[in-house]
Amino acid sequence: MACRHEAWWEEEHASYRFVSDLIAAEFASMRRTGVSLPLLPWSPTLHLCEDLGADSLELMELASALAESVHMHESGIEDYLLARPTLGDWVVIMQTGLRRFSDRLTFRTSGSTGTPKSCEHALSALMQETEALAPLFAGTRRIYSAVPSHHIFGFIFTVLLPRTLGVSDQPIIDLRGGSPARLAHELQDGDLGIGHPAFWGAVARLVPRLSIGTIGVTSTAPCPDEVSQMLMRAGIGRLVQVYGSSETAGLGWRDLAGAAYQLFPHWKRSSPDGDELVRTLPDGHRIAFRVQDKLAWCDDHQFHLHGRMDDAVQVGGINVFPSRVRQLLLQHPDVRDAAVRLMHPEEGSRLKAFIVPRVHGRSHAELHAALESWTNAQLTAVERPKAFTFGEQLPANASGKATDWRL
Repeated sequence: MACRHEAWWEEEHASYRFVSDLIAAEFASMRRTGVSLPLLPWSPTLHLCEDLGADSLELMELASALAESVHMHESGIEDYLLARPTLGDWVVIMQTGLRRFSDRLTFRTSGSTGTPKSCEHALSALMQETEALAPLFAGTRRIYSAVPSHHIFGFIFTVLLPRTLGVSDQPIIDLRGGSPARLAHELQDGDLGIGHPAFWGAVARLVPRLSIGTIGVTSTAPCPDEVSQMLMRAGIGRLVQVYGSSETAGLGWRDLAGAAYQLFPHWKRSSPDGDELVRTLPDGHRIAFRVQDKLAWCDDHQFHLHGRMDDAVQVGGINVFPSRVRQLLLQHPDVRDAAVRLMHPEEGSRLKAFIVPRVHGRSHAELHAALESWTNAQLTAVERPKAFTFGEQLPANASGKATDWRL
């Protein structure tokens, strides 16, 4: 049983935001071609079937996702979710279950490799990280957020951190329903903004001045140095960049573009030449993790990121695998070959695809429309290529090696 300080579910607005965010994300995952939901926050009387249109199978998927997330099987009350499918009832059922068992939580990865991965974490370990973060944000008065609270980054920063900082009586101000430009006239000294690199990139473009007494936080992906520098020129006090993943939670942080990341105190290298990190948990147990990024170490406590060990790229703060997108495109009957890459910064921030049609002379406009329909039905929003180029063979250099192409 968690101590009172860790009983995050007792904050009504935190519980409602957590359940609402999870439901919205699950709907988006189940309905790949698009879903239209009411703007958050939702009323406690909102009915998942009558108001959101969930059918019986979707309701079961939603209930399973919430039950897995807060380990309802430990309290044995998960069956009530199907019998009482309103938002308010689900919040009460979740709170009841957490009062019986709250030691562990499960967060899912984005599923950009095809199947979302479930990552289990002890609440005490999440609190350990939160307490390590808290000194960086002393003096916080209000928290603005552009991230969902059921993901591990959002959970730590919008659910646990407010309690640690003593500001949990102030509801989180949700930034997802409007333009980041609102921060120009809303952020004040003592405010903390939680976002991801794409969000802060939009802020850097749209907001010419920020209060020097405000702090920003970004995670889910490395923040481009130019975005951090633009925000600093706009006057933001600091932009704290947190490095980690759903599997590990936070590993380290920095607050200057180009600087090394500082390991959190509960992490250390397994050995001077090893590629594993070891975490010491609050109970003294240790667990080893192998990260998916190449780390260049300055010393035993500081490191730089030097790219991924796999082929993942970042789109909107989510890991996306071009090889998976390519394999999907190759399944289309009108595609003979394909290449998929991340756009150059001047082209955009999404994926692009080069297509070799199976039938020479087919209208590129027709094939473009067919492929857009195909990818909309098969891929998540961040995986879908936003530009298609067509040619008789894939781009290659003089030695035959695959090369990039310009839009």
